[in-house]
Amino acid sequence: MTTTAAAHTLAHWLPAEQGPWHLDFERWPQAQAQRWRAVLAVDAQGGARLLADRDPDWLLLQSAEARLQQPLQWLRCDAAAVEHWLGTGEAGFRALADVDEGPAPAAADGAQTEELSALRLSESASPVVRLLNATLYDALQDGASDVHIECTARGAVIRFRIDGVMSLIREVEGQAVAEQLVSRLKVMAELDIGERRLPQDGRFKLRQQGREIDFRLSIMPSVFGEDAVIRVLDRARIEHEQGALTLDALGFDAEERAAIRQQARAPHGMLLVTGPTGSGKTTTLYATLTEIHSGQDKIITIEDPVEYQLAGVVQIPVNEKKGLTFSRGLRSILRHDPDRVMVGEIRDAETAQIAVQAALTGHLVFSTVHANNAFDVIGRFMHMGLDLYNVVSALNAVLAQRLLRLSCRHCARPFEPDAGLLARHGLKAGDGSFLKGEGCGHCRGSGYKGRRAVAELLRLDDGLRDLIAARAPMSQIKEAARARGMKPLRAMALGAVCRGETTFEELERVTLDE
Repeated sequence: MTTTAAAHTLAHWLPAEQGPWHLDFERWPQAQAQRWRAVLAVDAQGGARLLADRDPDWLLLQSAEARLQQPLQWLRCDAAAVEHWLGTGEAGFRALADVDEGPAPAAADGAQTEELSALRLSESASPVVRLLNATLYDALQDGASDVHIECTARGAVIRFRIDGVMSLIREVEGQAVAEQLVSRLKVMAELDIGERRLPQDGRFKLRQQGREIDFRLSIMPSVFGEDAVIRVLDRARIEHEQGALTLDALGFDAEERAAIRQQARAPHGMLLVTGPTGSGKTTTLYATLTEIHSGQDKIITIEDPVEYQLAGVVQIPVNEKKGLTFSRGLRSILRHDPDRVMVGEIRDAETAQIAVQAALTGHLVFSTVHANNAFDVIGRFMHMGLDLYNVVSALNAVLAQRLLRLSCRHCARPFEPDAGLLARHGLKAGDGSFLKGEGCGHCRGSGYKGRRAVAELLRLDDGLRDLIAARAPMSQIKEAARARGMKPLRAMALGAVCRGETTFEELERVTLDE
């Protein structure tokens, strides 16, 4: 089968008596078509078929029929034809984006940001460039937060982190190809290609369907070469998924939302959000700032990078190559008469010291800290050498949060846990309505689709401040906090399990039984 234009026409593959046929990218969106490598063709009478380059995928067919609410037929076509149709849909979306948004903005050095699309993938002459661009394209289509390229003895393994969990995408044969992949990433991020013994960090930008997407790159030497991790920062996807960015949209319980809002409206002090990488800390701060921003206060943020643009808020990106660090930027911010300040992350003692002083001198400071729970934040500040009395005087509250995967609403079924499992979590029969996903096309067979935040909030009063300043045992501090109404992270997550929102397996994966 040739790849001429005539071979790509719908009439070549579909019966003429049922025509005319056309591709439907409204009911079967471009992102869906790219993800499943299948396009939807419909005729004048409303008959529909899925056109793909492989044998029937019955799980996908059932999922598509449920989505479209009509029966479908599967038709296997030439791979080149499917690629052409996917590119046709991509071109249409890009044309609309160009009309809506105007020409692509130039980069800081005057160069145009490279376009990433299905059509451009086939135009790349180099197999390595084509492989890397296809990988990044797939990551965007699948909603991955990170792309991992790990060198092995035989080549490389490419994995995506989707909804917080790693998924194997493909294996690449040949160490030379693996090295070229990493070298290509270094070129895109303007890093030193010749340096292979030290870690390197950088960033680059691409455009897809008229929107600009940031990628943050980390290169690390390993036994078999260099490993790369690419953080995907797709602001448009965040806006599309979350809509108006609020605490309600993030899934916090009503009691948690009320407590966070109360702390966020304090006249001064410090509100910290803690948790591991990828637990949604920055997104929570964005949502909090969005809710409290009324135009009556001056709000300034300093971030690395600016992941979500907030209207009416002054946002400053960190640029360490030019000398703009968190600490230096924060000093300048305090001279701009702010009411509320957000520091993307407290990484070092100098930034922590300035943030504490700002909170003590009439500003309300929001920031994130890497710690396992709300109580460990105090230990982090002590490790940085800060005066403990000043820390507890400045600190209003600490929010420790995680992201729980939700059971897929399309395939979740009632589940009866055994008595031993219930007893291990302090439950008994009838204490909840448990659901568990069986796996379907909507959730890629995982049984989970989407995530929600779950958190514990430590609010400091004079009694807790006295205990911490006196360096009381942590067990005593925890007991006092829980006596004041603090609900542990584990208990909050267990409540989500009992309501059928997630599973016991996800509870064990995300939270620790203390």
